[in-house]
Amino acid sequence: MAISVRMDPLLEMQLEQAAKRQGITKSQFIIDAVKDALGCKNTYELMLALKAEEEQKYYGPNANPADIALAQAFEAYEQPYDTDHSRAQFLVKLQEKHGIRSNH
Repeated sequence: MAISVRMDPLLEMQLEQAAKRQGITKSQFIIDAVKDALGCKNTYELMLALKAEEEQKYYGPNANPADIALAQAFEAYEQPYDTDHSRAQFLVKLQEKHGIRSNH
C-alpha cells in the first residue's frame, strides 16, 4: 500500500542522509521507523542476538549463572576428541565381542 507523507525539507534531507548511511531506501527507513514506534521486533537483529547467545551454549530465562561459570571452567580443561584412538578402542571391543582376531 502506498502512503504519501508531507514533511519539512530539512527533515527530508535528514531522512535521505540517514537512509544513505544505513544503505537502505528512504521507504525502508520509514518502514523500519514505524515498526520501531509500534514495538515490532527486527527479525534480523533477533536472529543475530540468538546466534550470539547460542555460541555461549548456556542461555535463556532459566540459565543458572553458577552452571555457566562451571561449564566455562570445564571447557578450559576439555581435551579435543581423538578420533583415531577412539576408533581403535571401538574396533578392539567389537573384535572381543564377536570373537574376531585381528591380523595386525
